[in-house]
Amino acid sequence: MSQHLPKLLLLPTVVLTAIFVYGFIAFSIVVSISNWNSFGINLNVRSPWYQTYLDLFANPRFQIDLRNQLIFTVLFLILTTFIGLVVGILVHNVVIARGFFRTLFLAPYALSFIVAGVVWRWLFNPETGVNLLFDILGVNGALKAAGMEPLKPGWMTDPSVVLSINDALGSVIPPLRDLGLQLGIPVALIPIVIAASWQVSGFAMAMTLAGLGTVPVEMIEAARVDGASSWQVYTRVVVPMLAPTIVSTLVILGWTSLKIFDLVVAMSGSGPGFATDVPGIFVYELTFQAFQYNTGAAASIMMLLAVAIVVVPYLTHTYNRQEDAE
Repeated sequence: MSQHLPKLLLLPTVVLTAIFVYGFIAFSIVVSISNWNSFGINLNVRSPWYQTYLDLFANPRFQIDLRNQLIFTVLFLILTTFIGLVVGILVHNVVIARGFFRTLFLAPYALSFIVAGVVWRWLFNPETGVNLLFDILGVNGALKAAGMEPLKPGWMTDPSVVLSINDALGSVIPPLRDLGLQLGIPVALIPIVIAASWQVSGFAMAMTLAGLGTVPVEMIEAARVDGASSWQVYTRVVVPMLAPTIVSTLVILGWTSLKIFDLVVAMSGSGPGFATDVPGIFVYELTFQAFQYNTGAAASIMMLLAVAIVVVPYLTHTYNRQEDAE
């Protein structure tokens, strides 16, 4: 009996996971290829079965969402990882009050995305945020006295796209020249990236600190003996040895960015002209407001595949490396 006890203890978890994770994933796939929409429950398979996915990718809003998700993920990963790396190295080299600074930079990570989103919305709001702060500091008063316009940030309400690459891609791929979607960085998405990076950079810092603890002190001392400067020590010795830690950070932050929802909802929602719309908002609105259950399920399956593309190769590589070590 004792040899079967571990299996019996794990059985409830296995059953619940099979039902509420894999079972509902399978059900979502069935719904995505069915005719279940606002006209009533209909799980009959569409003809052809992939028609919902064709309609999904032909949807102009979903195309914008894919662009926004790609831009947000790239900017978010670069900014968060860079800040976490720099702050982690600085905190690691602090002699006095290292624990205080570590806690200080990690504190935003303890906040929920909703709380952070509301605060940053206030900061970026032209009427109640930064504009009010400039009034208090007297900056706007000084500008008005000089005959200039007061500072009034409008990022959150700007639907324009900067650094568009449509023309460049159109010269290589002619059909893209007539693409209605502007391939560039939506201005209204920049505050979302800043807010997300501010909140999660503490996690990247913690990962960097953990990685720095595994760097042999002897290698750093040997590099200094050879005449390497502090810049050379970190760029040529420490950072290359942090490569596994950086990859792990990118993977974890990657799947976090791919499912971003609450921060965007709290700050701007879909934004002007869907400039800050993301697949998470698309799934929610299509499913629970427009009652297009098949389209919402199809979009959620696409989000699942995007996360799997990021996570599964990393898990496979980690498992194979552990097998080789044994």
